[in-house]
Amino acid sequence: MECYLDNSATTRVIEEAADIVREVMLKDYGNPSSLHNIGFSAEKHIKRAKEIFVGILKCSPKNIVFTSGGTESNNTALTGTAIFKKSRGRHLITTPFEHPAVSQVMSFLKDQDFEVDYLDVDSEGIIDLNQLEDLIRDDTILVSIMHVNNEIGTIEPIREAGGIIHSKNPNCLFHVDDIQGFGKLPLNPRDCHIDLLSASSHKLHGPKGAGLLYMSDRTHISPIIFGGGQMNGLRSGTENVPGIAGFAKAAELIYKGLDEKIANMRTLRRDFVEELLKLPDVNINGPRDEEKAAPHIVSASFKDLRAEVLLHALEDKGIYVSSGSACSSNRRTVSASLKAVGAPDWAHESTVRFSFSCYTKKEELDYTISVLNEIVPQLRKFIRK
Repeated sequence: MECYLDNSATTRVIEEAADIVREVMLKDYGNPSSLHNIGFSAEKHIKRAKEIFVGILKCSPKNIVFTSGGTESNNTALTGTAIFKKSRGRHLITTPFEHPAVSQVMSFLKDQDFEVDYLDVDSEGIIDLNQLEDLIRDDTILVSIMHVNNEIGTIEPIREAGGIIHSKNPNCLFHVDDIQGFGKLPLNPRDCHIDLLSASSHKLHGPKGAGLLYMSDRTHISPIIFGGGQMNGLRSGTENVPGIAGFAKAAELIYKGLDEKIANMRTLRRDFVEELLKLPDVNINGPRDEEKAAPHIVSASFKDLRAEVLLHALEDKGIYVSSGSACSSNRRTVSASLKAVGAPDWAHESTVRFSFSCYTKKEELDYTISVLNEIVPQLRKFIRK
């Protein structure tokens, strides 16, 4: 049996999305800026994609900017805001365990003489809202908080944070990295006072190389990519029409019956965690309350086992997981998420992330548990010798 449990790294493209990508590549292949019929046909796919995301995000077409993916969306949101608003302030606020597509931008901006404050999080990874209110100043121009932590699955109180930000400093922009939450949990930008929101296609069964940046009506930022002036001048470059069309189709299908899909994933996660904890010396990282934990992420630390060893032992049985964020799992770095929540030192080298999708089946998780029950004692016995 093949069990793909690394959906937070990427997902398999669903057939309907792959079909439309192929159609655009072979039939409606024109440049959407061209003034002829093939160009118009390509442009229609972008307009249709915007209609789909307008329905999901409850916004207008002008609020949607298509990008090459989550990393570009995050970079554009943060750097674009800093450039545009630097004359009004240079103070930024974020969390200590953002994805590198945010944390590394913040480090870059610090080098450009911006001041960055980092919110404390508790042992489950939830931000301190009182501290957020205390940190916001008149010269705070941006707060960036992820919706779902990509390593341990913590759901941050985005609605409450947005209310605090706009109440304390109405001129401050609120950016949400929703790359792990989009298509997994509902989030209405307007209701949550979100000014900028990043999402990525390949996290919800769309093609790689496509993403979006939502911008509220009150938001103005500077472009960081210059050229032909596409996307109203904010993101130049010929649009990736096949990717955009595939992204929109995948999102359209994922958001149909989303509540039922979430409930199913929560049930799978609850049963899976219960079985994991029957294994000796296993710790689950993140919230204990399932309402505060993403329905598709389980971070488990196996004492006295190196994550890489367990990962490859599972791979030999047809089970595919990761040893943390896919963007950093091939480099030996201390997990910012585990460090922030105060995980024990041994957990940093012994943590595996299992991540589901709405297509994950109970049989796959039952098989994974049976394999873990078999190999974990064997590996520990070998290592302890």
